[in-house]
Amino acid sequence: MANTGDSKKTVSSVTLRELAASLADEHQLTKRAGQELLNDLVVLITRHLKQGERVRIAHLGILQVKKRAARMGRNPATGATIKIKASKRVAFRPTKELKFAA
Repeated sequence: MANTGDSKKTVSSVTLRELAASLADEHQLTKRAGQELLNDLVVLITRHLKQGERVRIAHLGILQVKKRAARMGRNPATGATIKIKASKRVAFRPTKELKFAA
């Protein structure tokens, strides 16, 4: 049967709060302690990324900041040429095991 593209595929999201609750259940912590632990982890990862360091998480992947050069682009509504400023973005490179797990 061919896929006509009419059916929408819904993808569920897992929130940080849900991850914290699951972590708390598995390690006999309170939900608040699990939430604080994950919040501290996010702060720590952010701090290292701001310092220009790569963050390697075993069995998951590598997070790092990549620079995007300034470039010329077009406004899609008007077609006018615009200059896009240089920027930074966080890039994620998954491990091989994560790539093949999906």
